[in-house]
Amino acid sequence: MKDYLVKDVRPDSFFTRTLYLDKAFVITTPEVPFSKEMATALEKWSFKTVCSDGEPRNEYTATASAPASASASASASTKTETVESSAIKSTASQPDSDKLGKAAAFYSNLLYFIEDMFIRASVSNELDFKVVSEKIRDIVEYVKEDRRYLMRVLKNIEPAPEKNYLATHSVRSTILAIIIGTYLKLPTHRLLELGIAALVHEAGMLKVPSHLYLSNRPLTPQEKKAILTHPILGYTMLKSFDFPLAVCLAALEHHERENGTGYPRQLPGEKISLYSKIIAVACSYEALSSKRPHKEAKDGYTGMLELLKNDGKQYDDTIVRALVLSLSIYPIGLYVLLSNGKKGQVIDVNPENSKFPVVEIFGDVTPDGRNKTVQTAPNEISIVRPLNRSEIES
Repeated sequence: MKDYLVKDVRPDSFFTRTLYLDKAFVITTPEVPFSKEMATALEKWSFKTVCSDGEPRNEYTATASAPASASASASASTKTETVESSAIKSTASQPDSDKLGKAAAFYSNLLYFIEDMFIRASVSNELDFKVVSEKIRDIVEYVKEDRRYLMRVLKNIEPAPEKNYLATHSVRSTILAIIIGTYLKLPTHRLLELGIAALVHEAGMLKVPSHLYLSNRPLTPQEKKAILTHPILGYTMLKSFDFPLAVCLAALEHHERENGTGYPRQLPGEKISLYSKIIAVACSYEALSSKRPHKEAKDGYTGMLELLKNDGKQYDDTIVRALVLSLSIYPIGLYVLLSNGKKGQVIDVNPENSKFPVVEIFGDVTPDGRNKTVQTAPNEISIVRPLNRSEIES
Protein backbone atom coordinates (compact mmCIF):
# COMPACT_ATOMS: atom_id res chain seq x y z
CA MET A 1 0.00 0.00 0.00
CA LYS A 2 1.08 3.58 -0.62
CA ASP A 3 1.03 6.17 2.17
CA TYR A 4 -0.54 9.59 1.60
CA LEU A 5 -0.14 12.66 3.79
CA VAL A 6 -3.59 13.77 4.91
CA LYS A 7 -2.73 17.42 4.32
CA ASP A 8 -1.81 16.67 0.69
CA VAL A 9 -5.04 14.85 -0.25
CA ARG A 10 -7.43 17.18 -2.04
CA PRO A 11 -10.81 17.40 -0.25
CA ASP A 12 -13.65 15.52 -1.97
CA SER A 13 -11.31 13.39 -4.06
CA PHE A 14 -12.20 9.75 -4.76
CA PHE A 15 -9.64 7.01 -4.13
CA THR A 16 -9.69 4.26 -6.74
CA ARG A 17 -9.30 1.61 -4.01
CA THR A 18 -10.37 1.44 -0.36
CA LEU A 19 -8.61 4.01 1.84
CA TYR A 20 -7.28 2.74 5.19
CA LEU A 21 -5.91 4.06 8.44
CA ASP A 22 -2.94 2.04 9.75
CA LYS A 23 -3.71 -0.66 7.14
CA ALA A 24 -6.53 -2.00 9.31
CA PHE A 25 -9.31 0.52 9.71
CA VAL A 26 -11.41 1.53 6.70
CA ILE A 27 -11.76 5.28 6.19
CA THR A 28 -13.69 5.32 2.93
CA THR A 29 -14.43 3.22 -0.15
CA PRO A 30 -14.11 4.24 -3.83
CA GLU A 31 -17.78 5.31 -3.96
CA VAL A 32 -17.41 7.86 -1.16
CA PRO A 33 -15.24 11.00 -1.38
CA PHE A 34 -12.51 11.79 1.15
CA SER A 35 -14.22 14.83 2.65
CA LYS A 36 -12.79 17.87 4.35
CA GLU A 37 -14.58 16.73 7.53
CA MET A 38 -12.69 13.41 7.42
CA ALA A 39 -9.36 15.21 7.01
CA THR A 40 -10.18 17.55 9.90
CA ALA A 41 -11.11 14.63 12.14
CA LEU A 42 -7.90 12.75 11.29
CA GLU A 43 -5.77 15.80 12.04
CA LYS A 44 -7.63 16.31 15.31
CA TRP A 45 -6.78 12.72 16.28
CA SER A 46 -3.12 13.33 15.26
CA PHE A 47 -3.21 10.95 12.28
CA LYS A 48 -0.88 12.34 9.63
CA THR A 49 -1.05 9.63 6.96
CA VAL A 50 -3.55 7.30 5.30
CA CYS A 51 -2.86 4.41 2.93
CA SER A 52 -4.39 2.77 -0.12
CA ASP A 53 -3.61 0.49 -3.07
CA GLY A 54 -5.35 3.11 -5.20
CA GLU A 55 -4.85 6.78 -5.94
CA PRO A 56 -6.94 9.93 -5.46
CA ARG A 57 -8.88 11.27 -8.44
CA ASN A 58 -11.17 14.22 -8.99
CA GLU A 59 -14.17 12.05 -9.85
CA TYR A 60 -15.40 8.57 -8.95
CA THR A 61 -14.17 5.89 -11.34
CA ALA A 62 -15.48 2.32 -11.11
CA THR A 63 -12.60 -0.18 -10.95
CA ALA A 64 -12.51 -3.94 -11.05
CA SER A 65 -11.77 -5.87 -7.89
CA ALA A 66 -8.15 -6.79 -7.31
CA PRO A 67 -7.13 -10.35 -8.15
CA ALA A 68 -7.35 -12.80 -5.30
CA SER A 69 -3.56 -13.05 -5.05
CA ALA A 70 -3.25 -9.29 -4.69
CA SER A 71 -5.95 -9.25 -2.05
CA ALA A 72 -4.15 -11.96 -0.12
CA SER A 73 -0.88 -10.06 -0.33
CA ALA A 74 -2.40 -6.74 0.74
CA SER A 75 -3.98 -8.34 3.78
CA ALA A 76 -1.13 -10.62 4.81
CA SER A 77 -0.64 -8.82 8.07
CA THR A 78 -4.21 -9.54 9.20
CA LYS A 79 -4.82 -12.68 7.07
CA THR A 80 -8.22 -11.27 6.11
CA GLU A 81 -9.58 -8.18 4.45
CA THR A 82 -11.04 -5.39 6.49
CA VAL A 83 -14.50 -5.05 5.01
CA GLU A 84 -15.28 -7.97 2.71
CA SER A 85 -13.60 -11.34 2.38
CA SER A 86 -12.01 -12.20 -0.94
CA ALA A 87 -14.66 -14.91 -1.36
CA ILE A 88 -17.43 -12.33 -1.47
CA LYS A 89 -15.48 -10.08 -3.85
CA SER A 90 -14.83 -12.90 -6.27
CA THR A 91 -18.38 -14.26 -6.31
CA ALA A 92 -20.68 -11.29 -5.76
CA SER A 93 -22.71 -10.11 -8.75
CA GLN A 94 -22.29 -6.47 -9.76
CA PRO A 95 -25.56 -5.22 -8.18
CA ASP A 96 -24.65 -6.94 -4.93
CA SER A 97 -21.09 -5.61 -5.06
CA ASP A 98 -22.40 -2.06 -5.48
CA LYS A 99 -24.77 -2.38 -2.54
CA LEU A 100 -22.13 -4.05 -0.37
CA GLY A 101 -19.72 -1.23 -1.21
CA LYS A 102 -22.29 1.40 -0.26
CA ALA A 103 -23.06 -0.46 2.97
CA ALA A 104 -19.34 -0.57 3.80
CA ALA A 105 -19.04 3.16 3.16
CA PHE A 106 -22.11 3.86 5.28
CA TYR A 107 -20.69 1.82 8.16
CA SER A 108 -17.26 3.43 7.88
CA ASN A 109 -18.66 6.96 7.92
CA LEU A 110 -20.99 6.10 10.79
CA LEU A 111 -18.05 4.81 12.81
CA TYR A 112 -16.22 8.08 12.27
CA PHE A 113 -19.26 10.05 13.35
CA ILE A 114 -19.46 8.07 16.60
CA GLU A 115 -15.76 8.40 17.31
CA ASP A 116 -15.91 12.14 16.79
CA MET A 117 -19.04 12.35 18.97
CA PHE A 118 -17.33 10.46 21.80
CA ILE A 119 -14.20 12.61 21.54
CA ARG A 120 -16.26 15.79 21.76
CA ALA A 121 -18.22 14.44 24.72
CA SER A 122 -15.09 13.33 26.54
CA VAL A 123 -12.73 16.21 25.78
CA SER A 124 -14.96 19.20 25.10
CA ASN A 125 -18.03 18.15 27.11
CA GLU A 126 -20.23 18.44 24.01
CA LEU A 127 -23.09 16.10 23.13
CA ASP A 128 -25.86 17.53 20.97
CA PHE A 129 -29.18 15.65 21.10
CA LYS A 130 -30.33 17.18 17.80
CA VAL A 131 -27.18 16.03 15.94
CA VAL A 132 -27.53 12.51 17.36
CA SER A 133 -31.24 12.45 16.41
CA GLU A 134 -30.50 13.38 12.81
CA LYS A 135 -27.88 10.66 12.52
CA ILE A 136 -30.26 8.06 13.97
CA ARG A 137 -32.91 9.05 11.43
CA ASP A 138 -30.37 8.24 8.68
CA ILE A 139 -29.52 4.89 10.29
CA VAL A 140 -33.17 3.91 10.67
CA GLU A 141 -33.85 4.66 7.00
CA TYR A 142 -30.78 2.75 5.88
CA VAL A 143 -31.56 -0.28 8.04
CA LYS A 144 -35.10 -0.42 6.68
CA GLU A 145 -33.88 -0.27 3.07
CA ASP A 146 -30.62 -2.27 3.08
CA ARG A 147 -30.49 -4.21 6.33
CA ARG A 148 -29.24 -7.44 4.76
CA TYR A 149 -26.29 -5.76 3.01
CA LEU A 150 -25.34 -3.89 6.14
CA MET A 151 -25.40 -7.10 8.18
CA ARG A 152 -23.16 -8.83 5.62
CA VAL A 153 -20.67 -5.98 5.90
CA LEU A 154 -20.72 -6.13 9.70
CA LYS A 155 -20.02 -9.85 9.57
CA ASN A 156 -16.95 -9.35 7.40
CA ILE A 157 -15.33 -6.40 9.14
CA GLU A 158 -12.17 -7.18 11.05
CA PRO A 159 -12.23 -6.25 14.75
CA ALA A 160 -11.39 -2.58 15.04
CA PRO A 161 -8.22 -1.41 16.80
CA GLU A 162 -8.63 -1.33 20.56
CA LYS A 163 -9.02 2.44 20.66
CA ASN A 164 -12.16 2.07 18.53
CA TYR A 165 -13.85 -0.45 20.83
CA LEU A 166 -16.58 1.82 22.22
CA ALA A 167 -17.46 3.26 18.83
CA THR A 168 -17.56 -0.16 17.16
CA HIS A 169 -19.67 -1.68 19.92
CA SER A 170 -22.08 1.27 19.92
CA VAL A 171 -22.54 1.24 16.14
CA ARG A 172 -23.15 -2.51 15.93
CA SER A 173 -25.47 -2.54 18.95
CA THR A 174 -27.45 0.35 17.52
CA ILE A 175 -27.99 -1.39 14.18
CA LEU A 176 -29.11 -4.57 15.94
CA ALA A 177 -31.40 -2.66 18.30
CA ILE A 178 -33.07 -0.87 15.38
CA ILE A 179 -33.54 -4.20 13.57
CA ILE A 180 -35.21 -5.64 16.69
CA GLY A 181 -37.36 -2.53 17.14
CA THR A 182 -38.44 -2.71 13.50
CA TYR A 183 -39.49 -6.34 13.91
CA LEU A 184 -41.48 -5.37 17.01
CA LYS A 185 -43.21 -2.72 14.86
CA LEU A 186 -42.34 0.18 17.12
CA PRO A 187 -43.82 3.44 15.79
CA THR A 188 -41.31 5.72 14.09
CA HIS A 189 -40.87 8.14 16.99
CA ARG A 190 -40.12 5.26 19.39
CA LEU A 191 -37.79 3.58 16.91
CA LEU A 192 -35.83 6.84 16.67
CA GLU A 193 -35.73 7.15 20.45
CA LEU A 194 -34.55 3.53 20.75
CA GLY A 195 -31.78 4.22 18.22
CA ILE A 196 -30.61 7.29 20.13
CA ALA A 197 -30.60 5.30 23.37
CA ALA A 198 -28.57 2.49 21.79
CA LEU A 199 -26.05 4.90 20.28
CA VAL A 200 -25.27 6.59 23.59
CA HIS A 201 -25.92 3.72 26.01
CA GLU A 202 -22.20 3.35 26.79
CA ALA A 203 -21.58 7.07 27.34
CA GLY A 204 -20.60 6.37 30.94
CA MET A 205 -17.60 4.35 29.73
CA LEU A 206 -16.04 7.61 28.59
CA LYS A 207 -15.52 8.37 32.27
CA VAL A 208 -13.82 5.01 32.94
CA PRO A 209 -10.10 4.45 32.14
CA SER A 210 -9.98 2.57 28.84
CA HIS A 211 -7.27 0.18 30.03
CA LEU A 212 -9.86 -1.36 32.36
CA TYR A 213 -12.50 -2.36 29.83
CA LEU A 214 -9.84 -3.31 27.27
CA SER A 215 -7.87 -5.41 29.72
CA ASN A 216 -7.01 -9.02 28.85
CA ARG A 217 -6.20 -9.84 32.47
CA PRO A 218 -8.47 -10.47 35.46
CA LEU A 219 -9.54 -7.17 37.06
CA THR A 220 -9.06 -6.44 40.72
CA PRO A 221 -12.18 -5.97 42.88
CA GLN A 222 -11.59 -2.20 42.82
CA GLU A 223 -11.27 -2.17 39.02
CA LYS A 224 -14.46 -4.22 38.64
CA LYS A 225 -16.25 -1.74 40.84
CA ALA A 226 -15.08 1.09 38.57
CA ILE A 227 -16.51 -0.70 35.51
CA LEU A 228 -19.83 -1.30 37.27
CA THR A 229 -20.30 2.46 37.76
CA HIS A 230 -20.58 3.22 34.04
CA PRO A 231 -24.41 2.94 33.77
CA ILE A 232 -24.82 5.52 36.55
CA LEU A 233 -22.14 7.75 35.00
CA GLY A 234 -23.90 7.50 31.63
CA TYR A 235 -27.30 8.34 33.10
CA THR A 236 -25.88 11.41 34.86
CA MET A 237 -24.00 12.53 31.78
CA LEU A 238 -26.96 12.23 29.39
CA LYS A 239 -29.24 13.96 31.85
CA SER A 240 -26.81 16.87 32.01
CA PHE A 241 -27.09 17.18 28.20
CA ASP A 242 -30.93 17.23 28.42
CA PHE A 243 -31.50 13.89 26.68
CA PRO A 244 -35.03 12.50 27.15
CA LEU A 245 -35.61 10.54 30.34
CA ALA A 246 -36.34 7.33 28.37
CA VAL A 247 -32.86 7.57 26.79
CA CYS A 248 -31.18 8.28 30.13
CA LEU A 249 -32.96 5.30 31.71
CA ALA A 250 -31.80 3.02 28.89
CA ALA A 251 -28.19 3.95 29.68
CA LEU A 252 -28.86 3.31 33.36
CA GLU A 253 -30.61 -0.04 32.91
CA HIS A 254 -28.97 -1.77 29.94
CA HIS A 255 -27.08 -4.14 32.28
CA GLU A 256 -30.17 -5.03 34.32
CA ARG A 257 -31.45 -8.58 33.79
CA GLU A 258 -34.89 -10.19 33.81
CA ASN A 259 -33.99 -12.40 36.78
CA GLY A 260 -32.85 -9.46 38.90
CA THR A 261 -29.14 -10.34 38.78
CA GLY A 262 -28.06 -7.30 36.77
CA TYR A 263 -26.66 -3.97 37.87
CA PRO A 264 -26.64 -1.25 39.14
CA ARG A 265 -30.05 -1.68 40.85
CA GLN A 266 -30.83 -5.41 40.44
CA LEU A 267 -34.21 -4.59 38.89
CA PRO A 268 -36.61 -7.46 38.06
CA GLY A 269 -37.90 -7.75 34.51
CA GLU A 270 -41.19 -5.94 35.03
CA LYS A 271 -39.34 -2.80 36.17
CA ILE A 272 -36.85 -2.65 33.28
CA SER A 273 -37.72 -0.31 30.40
CA LEU A 274 -38.38 -1.72 26.92
CA TYR A 275 -35.43 0.14 25.39
CA SER A 276 -33.14 -1.33 28.05
CA LYS A 277 -34.38 -4.86 27.33
CA ILE A 278 -33.78 -4.43 23.60
CA ILE A 279 -30.33 -2.90 24.06
CA ALA A 280 -29.39 -5.69 26.51
CA VAL A 281 -30.09 -8.36 23.87
CA ALA A 282 -28.44 -6.36 21.06
CA CYS A 283 -25.33 -5.72 23.18
CA SER A 284 -25.07 -9.32 24.33
CA TYR A 285 -25.27 -10.69 20.79
CA GLU A 286 -22.77 -8.09 19.58
CA ALA A 287 -20.37 -9.00 22.40
CA LEU A 288 -20.71 -12.75 21.72
CA SER A 289 -20.02 -12.38 18.00
CA SER A 290 -17.16 -9.84 18.20
CA LYS A 291 -13.51 -10.27 19.09
CA ARG A 292 -12.32 -8.59 22.28
CA PRO A 293 -8.84 -8.20 23.80
CA HIS A 294 -9.71 -10.93 26.30
CA LYS A 295 -11.63 -13.36 24.02
CA GLU A 296 -12.16 -14.63 20.51
CA ALA A 297 -15.44 -14.03 18.68
CA LYS A 298 -18.06 -16.77 18.42
CA ASP A 299 -19.70 -17.30 15.05
CA GLY A 300 -23.19 -15.84 14.71
CA TYR A 301 -24.87 -19.25 14.90
CA THR A 302 -23.19 -20.11 18.22
CA GLY A 303 -24.02 -16.64 19.54
CA MET A 304 -27.67 -17.10 18.62
CA LEU A 305 -27.82 -20.48 20.34
CA GLU A 306 -26.37 -19.01 23.53
CA LEU A 307 -28.99 -16.27 23.56
CA LEU A 308 -31.76 -18.77 22.83
CA LYS A 309 -30.66 -20.89 25.80
CA ASN A 310 -31.17 -17.75 27.90
CA ASP A 311 -29.40 -19.33 30.87
CA GLY A 312 -30.90 -18.09 34.11
CA LYS A 313 -33.61 -16.23 32.15
CA GLN A 314 -31.47 -13.12 31.86
CA TYR A 315 -33.20 -11.72 28.78
CA ASP A 316 -36.77 -11.03 27.73
CA ASP A 317 -37.86 -14.01 25.60
CA THR A 318 -39.88 -11.77 23.26
CA ILE A 319 -36.80 -9.65 22.49
CA VAL A 320 -34.58 -12.69 21.93
CA ARG A 321 -37.21 -14.16 19.59
CA ALA A 322 -37.39 -10.86 17.69
CA LEU A 323 -33.60 -10.92 17.13
CA VAL A 324 -33.67 -14.55 15.95
CA LEU A 325 -36.59 -14.01 13.58
CA SER A 326 -34.98 -10.82 12.23
CA LEU A 327 -31.58 -12.39 11.48
CA SER A 328 -32.40 -16.15 11.60
CA ILE A 329 -30.65 -18.75 13.75
CA TYR A 330 -28.01 -18.75 11.01
CA PRO A 331 -27.60 -14.96 10.95
CA ILE A 332 -27.24 -12.84 7.83
CA GLY A 333 -23.57 -12.71 6.85
CA LEU A 334 -22.68 -16.15 8.25
CA TYR A 335 -20.55 -18.42 6.03
CA VAL A 336 -21.99 -21.93 5.79
CA LEU A 337 -21.40 -25.38 4.35
CA LEU A 338 -24.44 -26.72 2.52
CA SER A 339 -25.70 -30.29 2.33
CA ASN A 340 -24.77 -30.41 -1.39
CA GLY A 341 -21.11 -29.76 -0.48
CA LYS A 342 -21.14 -26.15 -1.68
CA LYS A 343 -20.03 -23.15 0.39
CA GLY A 344 -22.09 -20.00 0.71
CA GLN A 345 -23.22 -17.06 2.79
CA VAL A 346 -26.55 -16.37 4.44
CA ILE A 347 -28.04 -13.30 2.76
CA ASP A 348 -31.64 -13.13 4.00
CA VAL A 349 -34.05 -14.62 6.49
CA ASN A 350 -36.92 -17.00 5.93
CA PRO A 351 -39.87 -15.48 7.82
CA GLU A 352 -41.58 -18.87 7.86
CA ASN A 353 -38.70 -20.75 9.51
CA SER A 354 -35.64 -19.15 11.12
CA LYS A 355 -33.64 -22.41 10.71
CA PHE A 356 -33.75 -22.29 6.92
CA PRO A 357 -32.55 -18.89 5.62
CA VAL A 358 -31.73 -17.81 2.06
CA VAL A 359 -28.12 -18.60 1.08
CA GLU A 360 -25.97 -17.26 -1.75
CA ILE A 361 -23.88 -20.12 -3.20
CA PHE A 362 -20.23 -19.40 -3.99
CA GLY A 363 -19.14 -20.49 -7.46
CA ASP A 364 -22.64 -21.03 -8.92
CA VAL A 365 -23.67 -18.31 -11.37
CA THR A 366 -26.92 -17.82 -13.29
CA PRO A 367 -26.87 -17.14 -17.08
CA ASP A 368 -27.19 -13.39 -16.44
CA GLY A 369 -24.08 -13.40 -14.23
CA ARG A 370 -25.77 -13.25 -10.87
CA ASN A 371 -24.85 -15.53 -7.99
CA LYS A 372 -27.28 -18.38 -7.47
CA THR A 373 -29.30 -18.25 -4.29
CA VAL A 374 -31.19 -21.03 -2.61
CA GLN A 375 -34.00 -21.11 -0.08
CA THR A 376 -32.73 -23.80 2.28
CA ALA A 377 -35.39 -26.26 3.38
CA PRO A 378 -35.80 -29.54 5.27
CA ASN A 379 -35.21 -32.62 3.11
CA GLU A 380 -33.71 -30.39 0.39
CA ILE A 381 -30.57 -28.22 0.39
CA SER A 382 -29.90 -27.27 3.99
CA ILE A 383 -27.10 -25.87 6.15
CA VAL A 384 -24.71 -28.45 7.59
CA ARG A 385 -22.62 -26.12 9.76
CA PRO A 386 -21.06 -22.65 9.94
CA LEU A 387 -17.68 -22.04 8.30
CA ASN A 388 -14.87 -19.86 9.56
CA ARG A 389 -13.22 -17.28 7.31
CA SER A 390 -10.15 -19.42 6.59
CA GLU A 391 -12.36 -22.26 5.29
CA ILE A 392 -14.07 -19.87 2.91
CA GLU A 393 -10.82 -18.44 1.56
CA SER A 394 -9.21 -21.86 1.04
